[in-house]
Amino acid sequence: MNPPFRRVPRTSSLRVGAVQYLNTRPLVHGLASRGVEVVYDLPSRLADRLAAGLLDVALIPSIELFRGRGYRVVSDACIGCRGPVMSVKLFFRTRPDRVARLAVDEGSRTSGTLARILLAERHGVTPLIEPLPIGAGLDDTAADAVLLIGDRAIGSHRGSFQLVWDLGDEWCRWTGLPFVFAVWAARAGVDSRGVERLLVEARDSGRANLAAIAAVEAAPHGLTVPQCLGYLRDNLHYELGAAEREALALFYRHAAALTLAPSGFDVAAAVAASV
Repeated sequence: MNPPFRRVPRTSSLRVGAVQYLNTRPLVHGLASRGVEVVYDLPSRLADRLAAGLLDVALIPSIELFRGRGYRVVSDACIGCRGPVMSVKLFFRTRPDRVARLAVDEGSRTSGTLARILLAERHGVTPLIEPLPIGAGLDDTAADAVLLIGDRAIGSHRGSFQLVWDLGDEWCRWTGLPFVFAVWAARAGVDSRGVERLLVEARDSGRANLAAIAAVEAAPHGLTVPQCLGYLRDNLHYELGAAEREALALFYRHAAALTLAPSGFDVAAAVAASV
């Protein structure tokens, strides 16, 4: 469910895309009233739209920052975690070291890469990847492990699973660093000065109004207001600080080592504008 928008004078002519999940609500709080028109879609599709030039700035999966041509981070607002994230889960039907098939939520790219890194680096397995279509559930695949992200991953799930990983928690405990799932990025050549300040203001406004956001968003997402508020306040982190930049660099090194990202990418240069 996307937030309602009212017509206001536009303050930015840039085409901006944001993730349609609950975790994005604090990042886009009040953007409509600031004259920014936002297109909502799945993380993977936003990345495709940005790459195709259909968007100028988008909240893209962090792995796509490494894969894009000349992308740069334009805000220190992000979607990250410093422990359990609750909305990115890997469900196992067998032991992690026996996973031969991994079903990956079609909306996922960063989380899919993270799952493959954790399985390869910690358990020495490189499973075959199969897409899990949007709308499909855990029972729609017989894969050894199934990755769900976003609103579909929140809450309890029925079924026979040996183990469930919260991928944010797994990464944080493994590395001692936060994890960054998505960043605001602009295409090469795009003048983003008109929207950078607005993205920071929206994030700050969202963090100051988490209770109000939870009151509106809880029921549509099948949560109680305390559950929704706890998720937005305690499970998510919205600032790209020094530790998050270090985590991005480490994530890139692991992804590149497994050929899941191109070699030679300069993470520090890409995030320099956000500092």
